[in-house]
Amino acid sequence: MTAFSGFLLRKELNMSRWDSMEVDREVDEDARSSPQYLLSRLLVMVCFFSWAMALSLPAMAHEGQVIRFGSFLGGLTHPVLGLDHFLAMVSVGIVSAFIGGRAIWTVPATFVGAMALGGWIGSTSPEIFAGFVEWTIAASVMLLGGVILLDRRLRLPIAMSAVAFFGLSHGYAHGSEIPEIARPLVYAGGFLLGTALIHLLGVLIGDMARRYPRGRPLLRGVGGVFVVAGALFLFGGL
Repeated sequence: MTAFSGFLLRKELNMSRWDSMEVDREVDEDARSSPQYLLSRLLVMVCFFSWAMALSLPAMAHEGQVIRFGSFLGGLTHPVLGLDHFLAMVSVGIVSAFIGGRAIWTVPATFVGAMALGGWIGSTSPEIFAGFVEWTIAASVMLLGGVILLDRRLRLPIAMSAVAFFGLSHGYAHGSEIPEIARPLVYAGGFLLGTALIHLLGVLIGDMARRYPRGRPLLRGVGGVFVVAGALFLFGGL
């Protein structure tokens, strides 16, 4: 009788331990889907870009100064240090998240591919579109910000065509600004990776906004800020 009671007691303890593990697993899953968890992931990416910016501030590739930390890091931080580039690339990620499905990777990939082509054109012929490209970059911030402001889900062909054109312009600007002391291919690899990471940041932001009721209105406000910033870029205010 005593042995049987001990068996039942051990069985109850095991069941209790299993139930506790199930509860812990459910709590972990809820925690991963919480806004705090998603926000922490976002903050990790923001911290990475802040670190990269801090390292490259002495370089300031937009001014063509000496790249203190090497060609790759100079290229990596170039899209981050240029506010117009940064806002447009974040917008591409957000817009692709709005569309959903395979657009989450095809739209940013189209931008990066067109950017690589534009970078090659800019590095070999830096004066062809010199007076036109800055207007196009400013327009990309305005138009993509407008899509976010209006909370529109673009058709995939339209989105890919638009980001291909904008990516070509942004790439041209990057290519034409490669410092003479930099190794072009290494520098280009850096700014292409930096662009992809910024797109990923935008996708994460857009995905967070879709998950929570308050996310969409907040993101529309962000889109409005992007539109104003694009207008200021366009008319020389930033």
